Amino acid sequence: MSRRGLRADSTQFTLEGKPFRILGGSVHYFRVPRPYWRDRLLQMKACGLNTLTTYVPWNLHEPERGTFNFHDQLDLKSYIRLAAEMGLWVILRPGPYICAEWDLGGLPSWLLQDKDMQLRTTYPGFVNAVNLYFDKLIPTVKPLMFEEGGPIIAVQVENEYGSYAKDEEYMPFIRNCLRSRGVNELLMTSDNWEGLKYGGVAGALKTINFQRLSVLYLIYWSGWFDVWGEHHHMLAVVSELLSRGVSINLYMFHGGTNFGFMNGALDFGTYKPQVTSYDYDAPLSEAGDCTMKYQLLRNLFSQYHSEPLPQVPSPQERRAYEPVVMQQHLSLWDSLQFTDKPHRSEKALNMENLPVNNNNGQSYGYTLYETTVTSGGVLNSMNNIRDRALVFVEREYVGYLDYKTHKVTLPEAKGERMLSFLVENCGRVNYGKALNDQRKGIVGDIVLNRSPLRGFNIFCLDMKPCFINRLTHTAQWKTDFRSLAVPGFVQARLNVDGSPRDTFIQMTGWGKGVVFVNGQNLGRYWFIGPQRFLYLPGHWLRSGENQVPQSIKTILVLVLSPCTI
Repeated sequence: MSRRGLRADSTQFTLEGKPFRILGGSVHYFRVPRPYWRDRLLQMKACGLNTLTTYVPWNLHEPERGTFNFHDQLDLKSYIRLAAEMGLWVILRPGPYICAEWDLGGLPSWLLQDKDMQLRTTYPGFVNAVNLYFDKLIPTVKPLMFEEGGPIIAVQVENEYGSYAKDEEYMPFIRNCLRSRGVNELLMTSDNWEGLKYGGVAGALKTINFQRLSVLYLIYWSGWFDVWGEHHHMLAVVSELLSRGVSINLYMFHGGTNFGFMNGALDFGTYKPQVTSYDYDAPLSEAGDCTMKYQLLRNLFSQYHSEPLPQVPSPQERRAYEPVVMQQHLSLWDSLQFTDKPHRSEKALNMENLPVNNNNGQSYGYTLYETTVTSGGVLNSMNNIRDRALVFVEREYVGYLDYKTHKVTLPEAKGERMLSFLVENCGRVNYGKALNDQRKGIVGDIVLNRSPLRGFNIFCLDMKPCFINRLTHTAQWKTDFRSLAVPGFVQARLNVDGSPRDTFIQMTGWGKGVVFVNGQNLGRYWFIGPQRFLYLPGHWLRSGENQVPQSIKTILVLVLSPCTI
């Protein structure tokens, strides 16, 4: 006889036929270093929550078409089993689209190689890709479903589709993807109030994000995310929800970090990339510390338990290390010999369509476009830069281009000169109607004196670990900082006495770039804020000497330009 899983009527949930209130919280395994999974879930249990919710990012699990990764940091099965070990139930949110302030809402960028691609619809190219992905994902998690003796009590169908709603056949397709592969647990959808009208699907419980209290299950935003150049947000506590008998999911209980280049972006008329930190003003801070919000919630949730809550785990030790000294530097131009051979193209190609990474294109990082010009004049991007480009003539900086700045004046000179564009993908939009328009790099003609540029050499600078390793161990680094070149790399060494501890790297005085420690990409920094520090997990350090090569496009407060571009 099968187990009676989670069920819902108009007034309550039941689990195994008994009344059940979901006290949930979101913690994303892909935003938390694996050695800290246990600590974060213990903190969740000690706060009085009984259910873990997590998204599943397709773009990490299938980084190249047909190449899957469910190991190490992406070992979803181990994460769910760990939740069960902690006595937590699990609500799985497998997408394929997840939003989550994550690059392209978790969709892999190689989907955009198809110029006609229609994401989140029943367009054949998208349907085929989803089917192949779910053929791999669902068998991975099916043994962990409640009916199989596992902790997964509910599965979400897509995410906030009511705010997109481009294809009425799409949500039934995703529901059938789950049911046909043996997912028999309660299905849910999630939308904001405006999206409820369009986002549900027959056979799935509709749930709502935050706005209304008179509902059965509510995803409550416990804080908010940040974008570069704006300020931190906070929302109120949840006592009224509980007093009304509502089941809740705290999004986020612990936010973690958008390590690497994985941050998303917003674009409701103005493009705004999100920051590296996903602290979210959540009950557990980015580094896993209990906040005042945690203590208040724990006191509140304890009223809904008949037994005392578990003790709160001891906080992780932190350490303020001595400032590191910049020891060596390498210009971007000198690093190009360690990249793959550049691609020659008459017209500029967007990064997703470059013939790199087994013809899956470039997903993240920077792309360098170089061509020759024979005159100066007005360079006009025609708004075809995605998202931000530093412009160089003969490898001397002359200006930048982005969504707001479309023109740069090139100085006059005789003869052929090298014109270079170092283009940064600052993060693909993760929410809204613009998903299909998230190709990055140079996406159309750039004109000089009204003539389109042609004849490009294109370098893929996706900053993968193999490239960083070649730079660190093979490149001829310079030690004379009087000749420091921008853009470029600066390398430092950090000595750690004793066991490594969590810390933060302070980026005040630096311009814009990204930091690597022992090959791990900590994420982006940008002088415009609000984020001033990058979280460095102690598990990524080693006792003794640690390398800190830092990729920079603008550098040092002593140089005037870095904090002005």
